[in-house]
Amino acid sequence: MSLRVPGPLPIRIAICNTECMTQIVTRIPNDLASQLDDLVERGVVESRSEAVRQGLRRLVDDDRRAQVAQEIVDGYRRIPQDDDDGLWSDSATIAMIAEEPW
Repeated sequence: MSLRVPGPLPIRIAICNTECMTQIVTRIPNDLASQLDDLVERGVVESRSEAVRQGLRRLVDDDRRAQVAQEIVDGYRRIPQDDDDGLWSDSATIAMIAEEPW
């Protein structure tokens, strides 16, 4: 979904932050908060919020990739690869190499 908001950039950002994002409140251990603040101070991330967003994106992406990997494994378990499945690619590779004017 794309939200088009008229007006100056600061107003558009403020509206998008309230209309396009859900606020989540959580507690974290003090040592983790200190490490987070260190990342912000060193410029690794712009803010605590941005660090949390990046971490959540990575977590969601890692989970999605794990699900896809599991689906691939499940597919090969349902329909195992035959010994002949790779022969066509081996033959094609050998033919392409033979055509090279080394």
